[in-house]
Amino acid sequence: MNTNHIWETYHQDVKQFLLSRIKNEEIVNDVLQDTFIKIHTKLDSLQDHKKLKSWVFTIARNTMLDFFRTNKISAEFKEHDTQIEEEPSNHNEKDCLYGIIKRLPKKYRDPLFLADIKGKKQAEVAEQLKLALPTAKSRIQRARKLIAQGYMECCDYKMNQKGHLIGEVKTKEDCKICN
Repeated sequence: MNTNHIWETYHQDVKQFLLSRIKNEEIVNDVLQDTFIKIHTKLDSLQDHKKLKSWVFTIARNTMLDFFRTNKISAEFKEHDTQIEEEPSNHNEKDCLYGIIKRLPKKYRDPLFLADIKGKKQAEVAEQLKLALPTAKSRIQRARKLIAQGYMECCDYKMNQKGHLIGEVKTKEDCKICN
């Protein structure tokens, strides 16, 4: 099971779900993207693959509620819409990754999302975003560097001589991105 497969299977249904509650398609697309970033970063926490669909929609619902809270928008939900499954309280690299990706400027986040999460080829990314291929490639590479830099700022990771990040994730309370 990978993120691309989940995207192909559920993205239309999740988008319809979000459109039924958010009437602005641009906002829906942003929430949908954030949802699949969370799915990608937390995929290994899914314990029962039989519950994949409900897990995906729980993440979508929580991401939408986060959007409303962040933007101080009130929304009326039916009782069953606000029921959420408990998420594990462990703090790990993927929690930081989600926060780092979310903070990337949109011009870097979108190409990265399409290439690394949806699995599109860089030429397809360039075409979809109406960018020149070198520009798309450059933005994807820059986004990856910004993610590495985010880990260094967030949890004090260091870059070793081979260009690999080394270090340990701090507790959630000490993490500069997740806290």
